[in-house]
Amino acid sequence: MLTVKILSIEDPPVQIVGYSTRAGESDPALLLARDGQIDREGLTPGTGVTYTLEARHCAGTIDDGRHLACNAPEAPSCPQHTDRWPCARCRGDCDLPRESCREEHAIYLAAFAPDIFKVGVTRSWRLDTRLREQGADRAAHVRTVENGRIARQIEAEIAETVGDRVRVDRKRAGLHRSVDRDAWEQLLADFDVREQFAFDYGLELTGQPIAETLLTGSVRGTKGRVLVLQRHGTVYAVDMRDLVGYGVTSTEPDREVQASLGSFD
Repeated sequence: MLTVKILSIEDPPVQIVGYSTRAGESDPALLLARDGQIDREGLTPGTGVTYTLEARHCAGTIDDGRHLACNAPEAPSCPQHTDRWPCARCRGDCDLPRESCREEHAIYLAAFAPDIFKVGVTRSWRLDTRLREQGADRAAHVRTVENGRIARQIEAEIAETVGDRVRVDRKRAGLHRSVDRDAWEQLLADFDVREQFAFDYGLELTGQPIAETLLTGSVRGTKGRVLVLQRHGTVYAVDMRDLVGYGVTSTEPDREVQASLGSFD
């Protein structure tokens, strides 16, 4: 059943300050802040959302469940509120500075339709969750090592031929397609595969969605941080990171957005 969340016009200003992907136990959601309080706008399929995106600025930070606002013009975050994951650029030349570095790590290959592949690492117990966070279509666990330093060293070697990053726009372009199985199997032939994964995000798309930044329509689903909305017969793919920092009002936007030819049938 379609449900639409409407906020009273007397409510304090609302800002999108984060998002959670469909991973683990929780449903995908946008995080909305109002007077320091955080609400989750659920993004399960069939949910209706009706928001106009207003001015955008720094999303501030969340501390102990409370939102601390920031009016800096940079978005989604100003330099003061930008989290830099220290392991993002690590190539295994560190001294294991974090407690999590000393945990067992898995090295994996991920596939994004139709034929985009990457190598990655994560703590072993987070493997399934990490793959869903990225929106992988298929994946293979190829190594298990005792800590993050060794994992990063191996990742760096594999990345020289496979790559270790996939841009969101490339993921978005393959939302309606399937993984090229021949190319995937050819890649895996060079590795000792321990376990394989296949994910179905239930989007059921027949064509490539239009890339847009909007928050009005019926939720078709999410894939990693990509939100798929249907509005007036057109399907849109929205990078949820591009929504963070916007103030929102619960009204139908009046700006024109690109529509597919099918929406005029």
